[in-house]
Amino acid sequence: MESLVEALGYEADSRLLIISADQLGSTHAATAGGLSAVREGAATTGTVMMPGPWSRHAVDRIEADEDFGVHLTLNAELDCFRWGPLTSAPSLLDGDGGFPRTVADLWDHADADEVRRECRAQLERATLWGLDATHLSTHLNALQQRPEFFDVLLDIAIEAGLPLRLEGPAAQATAGFPFRDLARDEGVITPDHFRLVRGGAEAHFSAVLDNLTPGVTVVAFEPAIAAEEIRAIDPSATARMNDLAVLTDRSLPARIAESGAQLIGFAALRDIQRSHQ
Repeated sequence: MESLVEALGYEADSRLLIISADQLGSTHAATAGGLSAVREGAATTGTVMMPGPWSRHAVDRIEADEDFGVHLTLNAELDCFRWGPLTSAPSLLDGDGGFPRTVADLWDHADADEVRRECRAQLERATLWGLDATHLSTHLNALQQRPEFFDVLLDIAIEAGLPLRLEGPAAQATAGFPFRDLARDEGVITPDHFRLVRGGAEAHFSAVLDNLTPGVTVVAFEPAIAAEEIRAIDPSATARMNDLAVLTDRSLPARIAESGAQLIGFAALRDIQRSHQ
């Protein structure tokens, strides 16, 4: 059976690397940081949170040839900075009038039909505003780890002809149902490996590069520029600023080349998926 790297035109033992700058649209700092990571750094893709207060600003500034996906969002985890559903769906609101703060709260109260309408609305708004999305991801993995919500995610990926950024086989085993296998069976492409950089980004990313295995690996960062806005609302602000520093370090391209990795984006995966539909 042909591997994903072979379908992309590479040798079977190739190590392909997608570096993502996540959460544009959530804050101005994250939007500016994500764009900087793509344009001045090593990031090859990014994601936009369409319910975020800065989502229109983000989409308006993304160029047509840049690789960005939609980060389907059903949670607003920050204590003092809120965003909510585009559809005003009752089951997707908490007592503060925004999305639930935790995934557990979402799973306890969300109606699957309202989840489906909300996710479609987020993708439709991105398209209406001019974003040619290259893939879908799910904020806090809320749509990945429960079968009834993963069904929604998978259906939307099929409808839109978009790859899914999913976690790897270990997360599939933890979830207790084969979400990666279900995606593959429906012709939806997902990268082979996933890593989220959290804390100590430089050392963490260096370890990822040292231990890359054949296949397509996605490494997700959450870069942000240094700004009082994000310092005031996000406890992880310092780590996010460090993410941007790592991604824009001038020595990083040489370090990536030294690891044997080859950089790609999600657009190539989208092209393969659509060519088989």
